[in-house]
Amino acid sequence: MVNNLQDSVTLNNGVKMPWLGLGTMERTISNKSIDAIKYAIKIGYRGIDTASAYGNEADIGRAIKESGVAREELFVTTKVWNKTHSSDFTLTSFDESMKKLGLDYLDLFLIHWPGKASDEELLDTWNALEKLYRDGIVRAIGVANFNIPHLKVLIEGSEIKPMVNQVERHPLLNQKELHAFCIENNIVLQAWSPLMLGNLDNPLLVELSKNYKKTPAQIILRWDLQHGVSAIPKSVTPSRIEENANIFDFELSEEDMQKIDALNNGQRFGPDPDTFIP
Repeated sequence: MVNNLQDSVTLNNGVKMPWLGLGTMERTISNKSIDAIKYAIKIGYRGIDTASAYGNEADIGRAIKESGVAREELFVTTKVWNKTHSSDFTLTSFDESMKKLGLDYLDLFLIHWPGKASDEELLDTWNALEKLYRDGIVRAIGVANFNIPHLKVLIEGSEIKPMVNQVERHPLLNQKELHAFCIENNIVLQAWSPLMLGNLDNPLLVELSKNYKKTPAQIILRWDLQHGVSAIPKSVTPSRIEENANIFDFELSEEDMQKIDALNNGQRFGPDPDTFIP
């Protein structure tokens, strides 16, 4: 059971990652946004997620430095943008990200998208992540937006399994089969866009929010955690950042969990990994 904001999930290499983190997918980050990240850290968030494609790594690094919290208490994730899949490009992208973040090491480095890469190209990119991990510069490695066939390529063709798979996941797209595959292979599923870009007016979610005296967003995030799914909701509004963290004083019944599961209809609010080309 996840009981507080500092609770963590243990990855398949023994590294601990916060169950709940802060997403920061915002290309033009403002002082208000930097202050929001600092506020999130102040109230207890320890997981901060970004990516080279977001164009905000330097500002994320600034917010981390100005937060006053020791580096080792934070779990920082970034991702390589896969406009091309190769070991050289990945290592160069990593170096650029680390300079912008101003960090000596990274907690989690992800392949952002599989794209239309061949199996050989995916493995070449993954081999670069394996090198960074073995060199001790990255504490954990994983992928984002990988479906089962993409994961099988890495599992069957390399020595190190991904530790995390970050995907779009919410009540309308519960990724049940993918989640089961990840559980079978000891890969933590992490949900981006768990709050469906603010499309929270679903009648069931509204009804449950009244029953539990919680917001629809809190209902969804609690549903994620009770399913053993990590989540990184994005917000730059302090009140919503705090609201998203206030999910540890209630528990959804099994009946209500199943009702939310039944909302699944395959709807995406982001790109489909099988067709998206970065």
